[in-house]
Amino acid sequence: MVVLNRIYTRTGDDGTTALGSGERRPKFDLRVEAYGTVDEANACIGAARVHTAGTELDPMLGRVQNDLFDLGADLARPDTGEKLDFEPLRIVASQVKRVEADIDTLNKRLDRLRSFVLSGGSPASAALHLARTVARRAERLIVELAGKPGETVSKEALQYINRVSDFLFVAARIANDDGKADVLWVPGKNR
Repeated sequence: MVVLNRIYTRTGDDGTTALGSGERRPKFDLRVEAYGTVDEANACIGAARVHTAGTELDPMLGRVQNDLFDLGADLARPDTGEKLDFEPLRIVASQVKRVEADIDTLNKRLDRLRSFVLSGGSPASAALHLARTVARRAERLIVELAGKPGETVSKEALQYINRVSDFLFVAARIANDDGKADVLWVPGKNR
């Protein structure tokens, strides 16, 4: 259980932050940037949910938000191989599969795309597209972190953030009247 009695501790005043292991790293550290961007994507989803309340998308988005906190916890405690007295929170394959199932359920209702989709249409769709782009940025940072010598990221964590971006794209189309109100890119339209 997480207990937050004090919001400010002053321990970060020197420009460092603690990982889940207690190790301190600079706030610009790639790992911190990765889980911070996951948190940013989560906040964008929260803003999108203002427009999805009462729809079928809302509980799906709520599950993704909770899982993104799991992903942040996973990233905040790198697997060092050290024996612990507890099992650290990690993204697991069933979370990836659940998002895939949600994508498949929603995607069945959509017509195939014949062009790229521009962000926009309904307020919910625009907000979900913004969340998608932030999730893609988080994914790029996590992939970079995974490739950095001495750093570890599980394949499930990488898969999960990749699927979340896909889910948010499909959800944005659903929020646009099942894709009927999508704003499509017209190549060279304004030449």
